[in-house]
Amino acid sequence: MEKGDGPALQPLLCLAWLAATLPIAAAALPIPAAAGGRFLHSLLAAFSSRGKTVRPSSSSKAKFTVPQKYFLHFYVVGVAVTTSLLLAICFYAYMKMTPLLAEPSSYSTIASHLIGSNSFSFGSVLSRTMEHKYRVWRTVFVLLLMEIQVLRRLYETENVFHYSPTARMHIVGYLTGLFYYTAAPLSLASSCLPEAIDFLRGQIAEFIVKGRARMPDLVIDSPSLIKPLLKLGWCQWIGAVIFIWGSLHQIRCHAILGSLRENKDSDEYVIPCGDWFSRVSCPHYLAELVIYLGMLIASGGSDISVWFLFIFVITNLSFAAIQTHRWYLQKFEDYPRSRYAIIPFVL
Repeated sequence: MEKGDGPALQPLLCLAWLAATLPIAAAALPIPAAAGGRFLHSLLAAFSSRGKTVRPSSSSKAKFTVPQKYFLHFYVVGVAVTTSLLLAICFYAYMKMTPLLAEPSSYSTIASHLIGSNSFSFGSVLSRTMEHKYRVWRTVFVLLLMEIQVLRRLYETENVFHYSPTARMHIVGYLTGLFYYTAAPLSLASSCLPEAIDFLRGQIAEFIVKGRARMPDLVIDSPSLIKPLLKLGWCQWIGAVIFIWGSLHQIRCHAILGSLRENKDSDEYVIPCGDWFSRVSCPHYLAELVIYLGMLIASGGSDISVWFLFIFVITNLSFAAIQTHRWYLQKFEDYPRSRYAIIPFVL
């Protein structure tokens, strides 16, 4: 990937998220049945159905479903992609973007630039250099949050959830999940991924030309690796706190859902209670929204691809939550009518 081709990554990701979001948003609109509204909604509902929301169908339609336990594949892909990006950008940041802070003698120059002085072109260049370093280390920070998320979900899929042997999901939903856990880490890393890849290519080319014996030894200084992360701005730490808050609630909600089917061979469903289940039918989806809101804030909100990612998360989970909420209402006559689908007092 040449440096000049780098900016094409974010528009491509934005287009992909837009293409994935628009059909879901259109299916949620009150389009008349004569104009295909009911067909579109039914089609999207079928594509997004999984587990208890999969409607019984003919054997021919069943061919387009896969076992719900294939959810594991999403997180395997997510861990592989996120870990690869994290290692690549972390190596680039460590080698090229340390130290994070400028020398003390440069502070006055930066201050002059920030208050609007144009007298020192050097100060302007230095300020841009520091902003660039912050952006790269901020990306490392957000990818660390994503790594925590996908590793936890991988663990929960294996050890918390007990999928029924008959539980299925539509093949389109399965492919969408694989797309999501590939594109989401790429979106979080897109602001500096092209330059990191360019740097790695240069390192590999140098290694090929010089050979291992003539390459300098790589010495990892732990303080130099950790200090830049500790010196990031308030947005990153507020985002991290929101991320942790959402993660703790999602852990609790997943534990509640997992405990409902202690008998792994049973298809019996009961009404979940506890934690955010007292207010919404899909609190694990609500927690997911909180988690990605934390990532958005931690990213600084300056990357358009991360905004498109967050909009897709809201749209997709809201649609799925509405389907699940309707299923609960149809399944249980005594289901609490005070519960919302995903966002209290809103949806």
